[in-house]
Amino acid sequence: MTNLSVNINKIATIRNARGGNIPDLIQVAINCERFGAQGITVHPRPDERHVTLKDVYQLKEVVKTEFNIEGYPDERFMKIIREIRPAQATLVPDPPGVLTSNSGWDIFRNDAFLKDILIELKAYGVRTSLFLEPDLKQLEKVKEVGADRVEWYTGPYAENYEKDRQQAIQNYVLASKRAVELGLGINAGHDLSLKNLAFLIQEIPEIDEVSIGHALISDALYFGLENTIQRYLYEIEKGMNKN
Repeated sequence: MTNLSVNINKIATIRNARGGNIPDLIQVAINCERFGAQGITVHPRPDERHVTLKDVYQLKEVVKTEFNIEGYPDERFMKIIREIRPAQATLVPDPPGVLTSNSGWDIFRNDAFLKDILIELKAYGVRTSLFLEPDLKQLEKVKEVGADRVEWYTGPYAENYEKDRQQAIQNYVLASKRAVELGLGINAGHDLSLKNLAFLIQEIPEIDEVSIGHALISDALYFGLENTIQRYLYEIEKGMNKN
């Protein structure tokens, strides 16, 4: 079964817009788990425009499912991982000022850097995942640099889903089959929604985890958080049952 990890960055964005503690990010994380989410994801960016360092350390004390911390592996990020020891660290190639993660790693250009980072993360007992586009050449390097999983950057899939979903998913299916052959776990995230999630799982049932934030939090404005999480879990189950 594919797990659902809820990215709660957008909750922090709403809170930060007014200051104070409404909505309460920590309580939202607790509730997401209570409503059925199997994980909590955060991306503590250096400018703290959403999740802050304080948030991350507070979340460590309350998250009972899988805690996934994503970010660019600079000195600040590595200190967080060293002290928090989350279940998973997802490495993204974002420079500090970008709005959102919108491309995967070029492992050929960063292989020595990533090897050293991944060795350090494994020493902390943290599972590692690399944010990647479904590029078979890049994928072959993932095992070499030492990552445990890949997280498919699913932005292009979501963008092209309405035009031709079979064409949109094709490269992801091929890359996922190769990832399984290489013994890698598979995660997926970016622009996944109630519209396109079930088909993704149907075509790639090997996906271990989807990390969803923007669409899920937006849907919660209409459906409520508990109902929304149940809807996403239903879409995952629907995709699994079509195999």
